[in-house]
Amino acid sequence: MPTEHIASYYAASANPSPARPALQGALEADVCVVGAGFTGISAALFLAEHGFSVTVLEAARVGFGASGRNGGQIVNSYSRDIDTIERTLGPHQAKLLGEMAFEGGRIIRDRIDTYGIRCDLKDGGVFAAFTAKQMKHLEAQKSLWERYGNDQLELLDNQGIRQVVSTELYVGGMLDKSGGHIHPLNLVLGEAAAFESLGGSIYEQSPVIAIEPGERPLVRTSQGSVRARFVIVAGNAYLGDLLPALSAKSMPCGTQVVTTAPLGAELASSLLPQDYCVEDCSYLLDYYRLSADKRLIFGGGVVYGARDPANVEALVRPNLERTFPQLRGVPIEYAWTGNFLLTLSRLPQVGRIGSNIYYSQGCSGHGVTFTHVAGKVLAEALRGQAERFDAFAALPHYPFPGGRLLRVPLTALGAWYYQIRDRFGI
Repeated sequence: MPTEHIASYYAASANPSPARPALQGALEADVCVVGAGFTGISAALFLAEHGFSVTVLEAARVGFGASGRNGGQIVNSYSRDIDTIERTLGPHQAKLLGEMAFEGGRIIRDRIDTYGIRCDLKDGGVFAAFTAKQMKHLEAQKSLWERYGNDQLELLDNQGIRQVVSTELYVGGMLDKSGGHIHPLNLVLGEAAAFESLGGSIYEQSPVIAIEPGERPLVRTSQGSVRARFVIVAGNAYLGDLLPALSAKSMPCGTQVVTTAPLGAELASSLLPQDYCVEDCSYLLDYYRLSADKRLIFGGGVVYGARDPANVEALVRPNLERTFPQLRGVPIEYAWTGNFLLTLSRLPQVGRIGSNIYYSQGCSGHGVTFTHVAGKVLAEALRGQAERFDAFAALPHYPFPGGRLLRVPLTALGAWYYQIRDRFGI
């Protein structure tokens, strides 16, 4: 596996960050965190703020995986919304999870303000509807989210959507003023620096090869080990088979992103006049926004099983140009893929193995916000405040039909069904 950041726009525009050494020798800590993405660094930072000694082990570089490759959008709630949780778990658990559905963005903004993180924060995110059916869904979503405390929502009619995104594709949409967008790699690098400023330790190029359970679990790398009171496993789609019980109930999936050459201020502002980020309402959705230097960052599509496509630009450019015909032929300067972790329920998997090995995984495409909530919830659990952790742990963790052999083709078949429904407005 590569151990340096891929050639993405984010890596090319990242703030300076030191290369951390690989772990060598035996260490002890209160907590050992496996994975230096948003989940791991968020948990580590919360714990360090409460006086825990924390060591983070990262197989490659801080933010190497989805945390440093995603669309950079602050999108509230979960990949399956709170109404699904209400039907699954009942009103009490839904209340706890519903209260947390809009917390991730607040945590991100607090981190940016508290630690002075430079990551190009912009407020406002738009959900764009292609059809009247999708608009009805947004109307119901607005009522649902307002019931759980989000009072920053505005429905956009046909004229309103054109004031925020210059395309003829959409019939309307919904603006979430508490959403927004950031440079995700710079956010996680800034959070890692904040963690280190509180005495935390991060070791890069240190893939974990085994976790030995016990009263004080031992986390092993090829050149060292960490013995800790608690372990937090936060590898998500890049965990591999380190813990087979986790990989059996999830599936890595790839998504593709491209970044144009700089468009110039006039053209960029004509595309997205309010500088909001946008995602559409399709099952396999497109998402896009402007960078700080006025490029269009456009992503979408899913490759089940996380194979790297041979030509990312060829996959993404048709939808980019369908959305913005005025950009036909625009130069693409960066194109990359990254993996996220999908669960069958599309809800996150949070839990504990034994009494002291904790995990969070399976954001299913809503990772930027949920990982920050998960980090706080994991830290609370280790401090003895487990009510919010238990609310997530009560979510069922289903295996994919067909097991590991058939999960990719069966999931792709299901996605094809929903694509057809989207295409014909069914």
